[in-house]
Amino acid sequence: MRTLRRKTIMVFSTLFMIFMLVLFIIYLVKGDSSRWQVALGGVVVSGLPLLLLRSRPIPFNSALIIGYYLLLFCTTYLGSLASFYLHFKWWDTTLHLYKGIFVGFAAIALYKIFIPAHVRKDVSPWMIFLLVFSLPVIATVLWEIYEFVGDQFFTHTMQMGGNKDTMLDIIFGMAGGLVVAVYAWLRRGKV
Repeated sequence: MRTLRRKTIMVFSTLFMIFMLVLFIIYLVKGDSSRWQVALGGVVVSGLPLLLLRSRPIPFNSALIIGYYLLLFCTTYLGSLASFYLHFKWWDTTLHLYKGIFVGFAAIALYKIFIPAHVRKDVSPWMIFLLVFSLPVIATVLWEIYEFVGDQFFTHTMQMGGNKDTMLDIIFGMAGGLVVAVYAWLRRGKV
C-alpha cells in the first residue's frame, strides 16, 4: 500500500507539473499574463504532495491524493485556464462543495494521524463531528480571504459576484464539510 501511495504521488505530481509547465510556457510566449500566472501556480501546488514522500508512512490514502489532483485540475485548468468559472455559473459553487467534502475527508485522515488508535475509542463522536466540520469551514474562509486579497492587489476577477459569490462559496464549502461530518459522526466507531 505504501509503495502505491508513493507511486500515485510521483505519477500525478509529475504529470500535472509537466502539463502546467507546458501551459505556463505557452501562455508566457503569448503574453497572457493572467493565464501564465495561474499555470505557474499550478506547477507549484502540484508539487506540494511530493513533500509527503519524506514522511513514513504517507499519512493520506491514494483516494485522497487523487482527489487533490482532481481538485487542482478542476480549479486551475478547467476553472481558470479553460474559463469554466466564466462560462458555467454553477462551476465555482460546485467546486466549493467538493472542496468542503475533500477537506472533511482530509480532517478524518488527520484525526487518525494525530489521535492514537487506543485513544480514539474514548473520543466523543461530537468532537469528531466538530473537527471534521470545522476544518472545511476554516479552509473555505481562508480561501475567501485569499480571493479577496488577490482581487484587491492582483487580478480583480476572483470575486466577480461580490458578496453574493463569497456567501455562496462559504455556504457550499460548509455544506460539503457538514456532509462529511455527519458521515464521520454516523461511523464514529470506525473513524
